[in-house]
Amino acid sequence: MKVVKPESEKEFELYFDLRYKILRKPWEQPRGSERDDEDETSFHRMIIEDSTKEAVAVGRLQFNSKDEAQIRYMAVADNYQGEGIGSKIVTALEEIAMEKGAGWIILQARENAVQFYQSNGYEIVEKTHLLFDEIQHWLMKKELTTD
Repeated sequence: MKVVKPESEKEFELYFDLRYKILRKPWEQPRGSERDDEDETSFHRMIIEDSTKEAVAVGRLQFNSKDEAQIRYMAVADNYQGEGIGSKIVTALEEIAMEKGAGWIILQARENAVQFYQSNGYEIVEKTHLLFDEIQHWLMKKELTTD
């Protein structure tokens, strides 16, 4: 399985469907809540399972400024978590950020994902918001090096 850029309508359908299933549906959020106005100008990456042709991991990179990129909407299908494919998405997004000249990446990690991001070199900056009145988030940051 390799990281790809969704390009066709079908690929984006798979991409947004996984975002919805993992990040919104369990909290009974409406379809469409997995999207925002930044999707048009952001960089998207996904992994499609070879045999089933289903999206199993997705992530998005947006730029908040010339120096600061942000990873958002990271999602890995439940039955693929712990297999390293989330790290492949993070690495692909970091490569884009470095190519575009970002000095660092920030993200808002759900409490259950903090350890995952720490294992990928991110550090906790501070405890932030509570999503859907129950999902604690943590602002995390990673300085990017170009060596």
